[in-house]
Amino acid sequence: MTVPAPLSASSRTAATDRSRWPDVAVLPRSSRLRTAVTAHLVGRALDKLPLRVRLPDGSSLGQGGPLLELRDPDAFHHRLGRSGLIGFGESYMAGEWEAPDLVGVLAVFAEHAASLFPAWMQKLRHLWAPRHPAAQRNTTRGARENIHRHYDLSNDLFALFLDETLTYSSAVFRGFPATWEALPDAQRRKTDLLLDLAGVGPGTRMLEIGTGWGDLAIRAARRGAEVVTVTLSSEQLKLATERVREAGCADRVTLLLRDYRQVRGEYDAIVSVEMIEAVGHEYWPVYLAALDRLLAPGGKVALQAITMAHQRMLATRHTYTWIQKYIFPGGLVPSREALRRLTEEDTALRLSRHEGFGAHYAETLRLWRERFAERAEDVTALGFDATFQRMWTLYLAYSEAGFRTGYLDVEQLLFLKEPVRNTKTTTPIPNPRGEAQ
Repeated sequence: MTVPAPLSASSRTAATDRSRWPDVAVLPRSSRLRTAVTAHLVGRALDKLPLRVRLPDGSSLGQGGPLLELRDPDAFHHRLGRSGLIGFGESYMAGEWEAPDLVGVLAVFAEHAASLFPAWMQKLRHLWAPRHPAAQRNTTRGARENIHRHYDLSNDLFALFLDETLTYSSAVFRGFPATWEALPDAQRRKTDLLLDLAGVGPGTRMLEIGTGWGDLAIRAARRGAEVVTVTLSSEQLKLATERVREAGCADRVTLLLRDYRQVRGEYDAIVSVEMIEAVGHEYWPVYLAALDRLLAPGGKVALQAITMAHQRMLATRHTYTWIQKYIFPGGLVPSREALRRLTEEDTALRLSRHEGFGAHYAETLRLWRERFAERAEDVTALGFDATFQRMWTLYLAYSEAGFRTGYLDVEQLLFLKEPVRNTKTTTPIPNPRGEAQ
């Protein structure tokens, strides 16, 4: 795979659109002392990692492993000293460091996240880590703006690296390594597993929260369900409406530009794929209460959600991250434990079944990342500059590394309005060897 060409220190300002990327084009203000302390701490941390960090003077740090080429150490340390991990990502966007095996380098950081810096620094995270901007709160108005910034970028952009189903979530493969040719069927398999979990069939009144580009709604309608699907993305709604009509399902699918808080009615099944991550920690109780309110007695809620370990989520939930600044404003990955506790405290819903398949997401992301790199010229033709492409490459690689190392997981979860102790799905998700888990 090729990665977007790095920007040299001398040409960074000229090559980067300041109006679009102000914090990449210009180094943020930071004291010399702060930068020097950062350089000392970062140097000590890097030297202990299974990485090979190559400096401009030919010297190196690390214990050996994937190569991280530090092209502009002064700018790199300056950004980290001022903005922490946000600065780390902005430094990559600016071309101040490079990695031929970007996923490999990021995987090392993910595996050693808890030990990179002294415990006392991590305990004082709240004093130095950036805080969430008020503008990204997921109020009804804020949520629409947050969704717009990612999902309304361009339908054509997403079509360049997604498969024919236009499904932007983890697939479920029969075996590894996954291939591009296997991706469409793997995405349909994922969707069918979730619809099976929710018991969607002839006559089911189904609500989907988060339409995407319509593939799940179409598959549910073809089972005989009556589908209402809601989204906050005007671009997705436009294309999903066309795809539903072309599939001959317009009489069974109602598509709405609507916030989940504004949905009314009663449904036998509620399905949502990787949408709760966009809700934000503050609004998880509101979202789960909405599911409870909308679910008919005896109904089922089937969610596919990216998750992380509970203690990790608690430690980072108030930290403003690079992903939130540039990719998913207002979002936060929940823990399964948080969802379980909140439903038990605030709703009549109870977690009945759950199953994780993070290794499948790593493979899905790899295929997307490779496809995105292959279509670089087409991305440029759509008007997305080199800084955007480096940003998107880092996002896909960062996410892939998270799933490969177990820092992140993805799960299908079933919620009912009565407690059920069974913790396995009826249709197991295949493991990397293609066997039932």
